[in-house]
Amino acid sequence: MEREPRVTLLVDPALLPRMRHRADFSGDPGYLRTAEQRERFHALLDSADALLGIPGGDPGELARAVRANPGLRWVHATSAGGGQQVGAAGLGPHDLQRVAFTTSAGVHGSPLSEFALLGILSGAKDLPRLLRLKERREWSDRWISQPISQYKVLVLGFGGIGREVTRCLSLLGASVTVMSRKAGAAHPDVDRFVAPDALGDVIGEMDAIVCALPGTDLTTHLVDERFLAGVKPGVTFVNVGRGSVVDESALVAGLRDGRIGFAALDVFEVEPLPRTSPLWSLPNVLISPHTAALSADQEEGVADLFADNATRLLDGHPLRNVVNTVEFY
Repeated sequence: MEREPRVTLLVDPALLPRMRHRADFSGDPGYLRTAEQRERFHALLDSADALLGIPGGDPGELARAVRANPGLRWVHATSAGGGQQVGAAGLGPHDLQRVAFTTSAGVHGSPLSEFALLGILSGAKDLPRLLRLKERREWSDRWISQPISQYKVLVLGFGGIGREVTRCLSLLGASVTVMSRKAGAAHPDVDRFVAPDALGDVIGEMDAIVCALPGTDLTTHLVDERFLAGVKPGVTFVNVGRGSVVDESALVAGLRDGRIGFAALDVFEVEPLPRTSPLWSLPNVLISPHTAALSADQEEGVADLFADNATRLLDGHPLRNVVNTVEFY
């Protein structure tokens, strides 16, 4: 590697699924290794000091690789949500202490913040209405909309994605409130921080809500019927975090009765989103198949982060984006 010449990259393209496009780290879903290829693949994994990517994106393969390789020191996930896969691997305390796990959090902040802005703008400018009028070829009466510079937006989570969403909203003049357990000091892009147990005090003021939370036991169904009962009628809701944070049955009810005027969703409780999901048929929902994070420069971002962490590991310095092995984010 040019960035870190002390690293020897072990890779055999024949043992990896063909990438269908840039940043397609999972590759062709139809790819299957033969028994001989699987043996060679495992041999490579078992000889490495570090892994770039969770093998096959499969927690079971990750568990096998960690347990079979006592020399493994570090695993770097190519996604921001790699902590969930580490948690699903069911590793014991010894392995979780022996191996460092890091994620690519922050690499996806820019494209996801753009999707969040798309969602907020679509709600503010009533995109569903514009599309209906166009389909009918109808030139209607004019109507007013609220400028984003007058919007109050609640951002759930202040990790890499939440910080970038907040920065972009601040540039547009929106008033931004951030929910975070860790936030304490002032931040130039944030008008105020609130703790999770204080959401009820502010949620009714918000014109838009952006979820940028990881999927953990503590965040599961945080956005539920009780949460949505307190929102301002017609609020725009965007999810660029994890689908498990949202109770989709409560979300559908809110979309149908007008509590939520518009929703832009990139993640879902079950993926792929089942064809039977009512979200498909609701006109005030924008559905993205968990693709909003992908960008043309994502590969370079992941590689740069991996190279920086490789240098840190070799020099004995703290790694970036270390997975919390209690809550697994």
